[in-house]
Formats: sequence, C-alpha cells, structure tokens
Amino acid sequence: MNPPCGRCNKPVYPTEKINCLDKYWHKGCFSCEVCKMALSMTNYKGFEKKPYCTMHYPKTSFTIVTDTPENLRLKQQSMLNSQALYKEEFEKNKGKGFSAVADTPEMQRVKKTQDQISNIKYHEEFEKSKIRSDAPPPENRQDYEDQPSNPVSDFGQSAGQMRTAAVAPHSGGKRYQAMYSYMAAEADELSLQEGDLILDVEPIDEGWVFGFNQRTGQRGMLPANYVRPV
Repeated sequence: MNPPCGRCNKPVYPTEKINCLDKYWHKGCFSCEVCKMALSMTNYKGFEKKPYCTMHYPKTSFTIVTDTPENLRLKQQSMLNSQALYKEEFEKNKGKGFSAVADTPEMQRVKKTQDQISNIKYHEEFEKSKIRSDAPPPENRQDYEDQPSNPVSDFGQSAGQMRTAAVAPHSGGKRYQAMYSYMAAEADELSLQEGDLILDVEPIDEGWVFGFNQRTGQRGMLPANYVRPV
C-alpha cells in the first residue's frame, strides 16, 4: 500500500516519492510552507516536520532548556544562594531602623522640600528666641510690677535710665573695635564706622555678635568679621 503525501494526503507512488522529515511527499508537493517554492533534498530546511526555504525558515529568539537532573540541581542551588544573601542583608539592616530606598528623582525632590521646610522652621525659631532674649527677665518684670506707681517719678526715672543707657560707657563684657564701616540692613542691626568701640560683645549665631556701640549709644547685632577684640 502506498503511503499518503505529507501535504495533499494522496497516495505517493515509488517513482515520485520523496522521503523526508519522517513523511512521504510528491515531488511537486515538497515545497516551502510560505512561498510554495519547490524544494529538493539539498536546499530545504525543516522546522516542526515542515519544509521551508532559506528565506522563510522560522528564526527562534530563545533556546529551550531541558529540565535535566543537573539543571534542576543548579536551579535549586541558585534559590538557596538567593535566600542566604537575603537573610544576610536582613541581619545587617536589622536594628538600624531604616530600609534602603532608591535615590529616584521623586525622592530627591521630596528630600529637597524637607530641607527647605527645616530651614524655614530654624529661622522662625531663631526669630522667636531673639524676641524672647530682648524681653526683660521675669523676676525683674515682677519687681517692677510690685513697685508703687507714680507717673511723674516713673517718667523721670525712665528718661534718666534711657539717657544713662545711651551715653554711659559699659565696662562689663568683651570689648571690640570696628575694622570696617557697616550700614545696618535690619532694624535690630547695628551700624558701624571704622574705629567704633563695641562693648558687651556676645556671640549669638554663626558669624554674628550682639553688642553696644559706644559712639551711637545703640545696641544690636553686627557681623563678627567686621570687628576685632581689643
């Protein structure tokens, strides 16, 4: 009995039989699956037991790996290594109170915003502390409230105290001399002329000090690099 053709399923007689790809073919049926170009035993390429020409031969982008015992062993070994590395990293980071976060552009933006908010809060706290430092001590304020009120005498004493504070030299504290002239930019700053004597100098912030200008009789902040100790 003659076998059927691999393409047309009609009987294939010995005189026209081609035995290829585990099938029997008529010479006219042995052609490319795509372009139907006639093929021979020397120019065909087989894929899944079907003939193709060189131009239309399917090209695979991956390789099938058989699950052999050796491959299964390597796969299991890789999984164990990954678990061991995970446990090692977990033990290193345990107790630190943080987890690694990728430094993405979004995280950088959030970090920058937080830094700006921190700087604003710092300056607000500094201004509040400066206002509190300018206020009289609580005990002095209480003593003043306990004194009997006399408008005339109180006014005279206040005027005398203001004149004394404006013109009387201050003997306590550190003494500095202005090396350069400086024009106050804020109401709480102290203007300077080269050679001015600054009394009762106290550092209040990085790069700034607080003192009394003997020439003008005023108190205020001034840049620390504009004066030198005497």
